[in-house]
Amino acid sequence: MVCTDLFFFSFLSQTPWLWNTRQCWNGYPYQPLLPDLHYYYIVELSFYWSLMFSQFIDIKRKDFGIMFTHHIVTVTLITFSYVTNLTRVGTLTLCLHDAADVVLEAAKMANYCKCQKLSDLLFLTFAIVFIVSRLGIYPLWILNTTLFELYEALGNFPALWIFNVLLVILQILHCFWSYLIIKAAYKAISKGKAGKWNPLHVAKDDRSDIESSSDEEETVPRSKTLHSTITTNGTSGANGTNGYLTGGTCSEEH
Repeated sequence: MVCTDLFFFSFLSQTPWLWNTRQCWNGYPYQPLLPDLHYYYIVELSFYWSLMFSQFIDIKRKDFGIMFTHHIVTVTLITFSYVTNLTRVGTLTLCLHDAADVVLEAAKMANYCKCQKLSDLLFLTFAIVFIVSRLGIYPLWILNTTLFELYEALGNFPALWIFNVLLVILQILHCFWSYLIIKAAYKAISKGKAGKWNPLHVAKDDRSDIESSSDEEETVPRSKTLHSTITTNGTSGANGTNGYLTGGTCSEEH
């Protein structure tokens, strides 16, 4: 998925609506559907459908309802924007959300390779990118063009309000996840463990244990597994979110 994201980042860098969001509405609704844009939508829709179904076969987490809501909203947004030909602003929204995921996946790989310092650095980068992109760029760039520029260019129509309601729901989820990330960082810093707040570094990776052997999980005491808060894309721990890592106190690896 990371390689796919990088390919479509390159594609979007050549489009005029990336640099001027008013181009999203130029000629609407008679905008041609470019082949690369079509493939981008197919890949992203398939990815989020897989995340939604995997929730039911993976271990059930405490934030199951929030995660399921996110997947439903995302799948609905992708489908609705494709059907109504709001694909230009749709690609901007997808691109913005994928930016933080690329860094997150790199942090996970560094953690699996036992590169603690690199993992800490990448997770810190992820947290900054996530908060800046979701709480700063998203409302100022995406919501601004769908709430104001779209209305100025085309006036009022039913699809506009449906689309914006779904985008606002996403923003509410962004605020919730950002709060969890900031809360985890604050707790670690206030306890004098600023260098150990990365929830990737836990004694056990529940996700890895589950994928390797479901029988091994049954032998682990419940009191220990509750302390693990590692999250992977589509699953989450005690305070997990959709592919974003949050958590309380992490046990030391060494």
